[in-house]
This record gives sequence, structure tokens and C-alpha cells, in this order.
Amino acid sequence: MKSYELTVMIHPDLEMNMSPATDKVQKLIEDNGGKITKETNEGKKRLAYKIDGQEFAIYYYYEVDLPADAPAKISNVLNITDEVIRYLLVSVDPRKAKMEAKRASRTEDEDNNEEAEASAEEE
Repeated sequence: MKSYELTVMIHPDLEMNMSPATDKVQKLIEDNGGKITKETNEGKKRLAYKIDGQEFAIYYYYEVDLPADAPAKISNVLNITDEVIRYLLVSVDPRKAKMEAKRASRTEDEDNNEEAEASAEEE
């Protein structure tokens, strides 16, 4: 399974009851053998230009693990889903994950060094 990022722009009229639209996207991912690792509601945002007469959309961000044939199937269904204005499904570069892990460990090491220096100065 490969890691992907999926951003879905949902119709703003559904703002009061988002669960049917988000459930549909989640079910689509799971029915195609995928697993959602992270889900974030990014909120309602103004679009750069009107899409289907809409000036706003509600952004949902998913990090998913999908088998090889799933992205094409998911794209085909999202293209004809009324609740979804636009979507973007991209694969995650494995080098990005490695860089983030290195950056996190480097930050953790720096924090530990600062704490050690602070405690040494107090003594």
C-alpha cells in the first residue's frame, strides 16, 4: 500500500450537516481497500475563483494508504459526486517522510541539549 494525500472541497451548502458527505468519502476509501490515517477539517474558505457558481468551499484533508488500483477508482467516483466540488489526490514522496522524521529528531535533540545546559547553569 502506498501513502496518499487527498484534499476534498465540499459544497458549502452542506456546512450545517457535513457527515453524509464525509461519510461518503470515507466509505469510498474503505470500499477500495484503503485506510485513513489522518483526517482534518480545514474549514470553510473563499475560493480563488468561482467553481460551479460557488465562491466558498469546505476543505477536508485526508492522509490515506491505498492499494495500487484504488486511486483511479476513487478519482472516477469523486468526479461524479455532487457533494464534491473539486478534489486533489497525490502520492506522498517517501523522501518527505524521512526529512520530517530527521527534522523532528533534530528538534528533539536541540530541546534536550537546551534543558541540559539550563540545568548545568543552575548548579
